[in-house]
Formats: sequence, structure tokens, C-alpha cells
Amino acid sequence: MRDQPEQQAPPVQRLRIRYAKRGRLRFTSHRDFSRAFERALVRAGVPMAYSSGFNPHPRISYGGAAPTGSASEAEYLEIGLREEVDPTEVARRLDEALPPGLDVLDVVESSGGALADRLEASVWRIHRLEADRSALEEAVAAFLARDEVVVERMTKKGVRGFDARHAVVTLRVADITDNDDRCAILEVVLRHGSPSVRPDDVLAGIREASGLHAGSAALFERLAQGPLDEGTGTVGDPLAPDRDAV
Repeated sequence: MRDQPEQQAPPVQRLRIRYAKRGRLRFTSHRDFSRAFERALVRAGVPMAYSSGFNPHPRISYGGAAPTGSASEAEYLEIGLREEVDPTEVARRLDEALPPGLDVLDVVESSGGALADRLEASVWRIHRLEADRSALEEAVAAFLARDEVVVERMTKKGVRGFDARHAVVTLRVADITDNDDRCAILEVVLRHGSPSVRPDDVLAGIREASGLHAGSAALFERLAQGPLDEGTGTVGDPLAPDRDAV
């Protein structure tokens, strides 16, 4: 009979971490990041708590990871620790242990509840759109005027069609330049849900609604992720309640 595995003690502290994916590191897959992060925890000497069972693993919970190839300033995860530590010191040591481009921006102690429940929407910036501003504004207006815009995406189960319009809270042509007169920029707030609507789905929806093809070299950058204010269409800081509880 196989011996029962040792039962691990529950975490004594939980930390919530905001990190960024920048530059070439935006092409890091979620699996690759998980491996890099676990190695960084070891190098940084973070006293991780582990799960029980025959294959214990560090207590890490990821929330709302950006698609591979997208840059982000607002990725979140939570770790459970076997002893209490200073969040500021953990932030410093982890940032040093991770490669440049995977950058720790903030670490706070959890005040309880599920972090994932606070990640209701994201703010995205879509760069390098090859379209005239006036044409793009007309295309955005055509998209927003529709109650439903069905787009298709290849999934593990084949091509799937779904509505890309329902997730769009706000969509506008940004009042900034991208150091290239030929390129326009969109900013969009996307409500999280199932199926998950991504920035490339929004571009496909604009093309479906207006016929405008804005090019195939667009870059996607998540600026924020957190609770959604339905009245204003803005996205808040998911770590604010944890800071207020300190």
C-alpha cells in the first residue's frame, strides 16, 4: 500500500502581484512564464507554501493572462507563503530574479476574497493600424451601431463563431500618435466573459461591420485590468481594496 503523502500547512500569508510583459517578452506563453516565475521564486528565496498530495506544487494562482504576443502592463497573480514577509522586499527580489521585460510592478498583501472576481474588464491599446483616422472613426461608428457582430476564430475544436460586439464597453480612436503618420491607434475597454473577446476579435468585428481592413501588423497592449464601472466604462485598480485594508 502506498504511503499517504505529507499534508502541507495552509499558507500564513498571501501576496498579490502585478507584473508587466514588455518588448520581446510579450511572446512568452503562459506556460513559459509560469516556469520562469517559479524559477524566480527559488532564486529570490521566497518562502512558498506548497499544496498537499503526491506531487506538491507551489501555491500560485494566475488571473486573466494576456494572449501570447500581447504586451501588458496589468498581469496579476497571487502566491501563498509559509511565513510572513515584507511585500516590498519580495517585489524587489522577484524583479531582480526575472528577466528584463517580465517586470514586477507591485506586490501587496491579500485582504481576502478572490482576486479573479475583481478582474472584470481590460483596457487595451491597439497600435500600428494602417488606416486613415477619419476612415477608422467611421468604421468604429459602424461597429458600435450594431447590436451584434459575429466573427470567427480557430479554436482547439475548430473554427468557432461568436459575437464580438457584446464585450465592447467603449471603443475610440486615441488622441495620440505612434511615431508613424501612417498608423492610427484604438483604445478599447473589453468586458471579460465567455467566450473571451480579444483585441484581434475587435479588429475582425470592425472589418465585418464596415469592410475596413486596418492591416495585419497591429500590436496589442493591455494598459489596465480590474473592476468595471458600468456607468463610466472605466476600469479600476484590483489591488486598491488590499491597500486600503493595510
